[in-house]
Amino acid sequence: MSFVVTTGATGRLGGRIAALLAARGVEQRLVSRRAGQAAAGLPGASAVEADYGDRAALDRALEGASTVLFVSASESADRVDRHRTFVAAAQAAGVRHLVYVSFYGAAPDATFTLARDHWVTEQHIRAAGLPFTFLRDNLYADFLPGLAGADGVIRGPAGQGRIAAVAQDDIAESAVAVLLDPGAHAGRTYDLTGPEALTLDEVAATLTAATGRAISYHPETVEEAYESRRSYGAPGWEVDAWVSTYLAIAAGELEGVSDDVRRLTGRAPTGLADLLARSG
Repeated sequence: MSFVVTTGATGRLGGRIAALLAARGVEQRLVSRRAGQAAAGLPGASAVEADYGDRAALDRALEGASTVLFVSASESADRVDRHRTFVAAAQAAGVRHLVYVSFYGAAPDATFTLARDHWVTEQHIRAAGLPFTFLRDNLYADFLPGLAGADGVIRGPAGQGRIAAVAQDDIAESAVAVLLDPGAHAGRTYDLTGPEALTLDEVAATLTAATGRAISYHPETVEEAYESRRSYGAPGWEVDAWVSTYLAIAAGELEGVSDDVRRLTGRAPTGLADLLARSG
């Protein structure tokens, strides 16, 4: 069986998955825009350079593949188009199982704008007739410390909504469980979350206790949120994504706690306090 780890092979999540598969003795083909870095030090791994927007390169990368891990492309205005190109290449290559890293609450009317992109991609995979498994990850718990600014304040229009953020290690182990036995997970959608749903006040308190740095949360209005991000000079779609992340929390769309990590890995998901303690 051939595994293809896509652009994420040199990223935080894809890199974790590749390392776990290598430790299990799995022969892999790693697909990355930086192929020279992708297979470094991983036994049984080869690397192919390809970008999601390059159909010819994807055809070469997916040739002969049976099970493919499809880590979503980096955020961009044309991400859905790039995803469609990847799915078309997978269909043409006769891929027998596609494991797509999606987002929790993916829906056509999701408050978080990028969750709508994931929904479109899921529907495109279904329409292509590819056997699939969808891993719908909540926001990464590993990234929560980065929400605080230099002044130690988390700012956003999340109100008192809650978030069941999930550790990347838990996502990686869940993905490996699916990749090692894809047939058992065909047609399934898994919601990958942490063990608890926290308000951003509770996130701030947990960060303060773990780091010794005073962290607090300021619930912005929507208008304040757009104004406070204006200085970054980011394109409109990206600012909308940033702000809508908090609005999705406020709307309760990221608060559901699932047992799917436990079901896939055989252990409880990692809480934020434990993650921070483990990462030092």
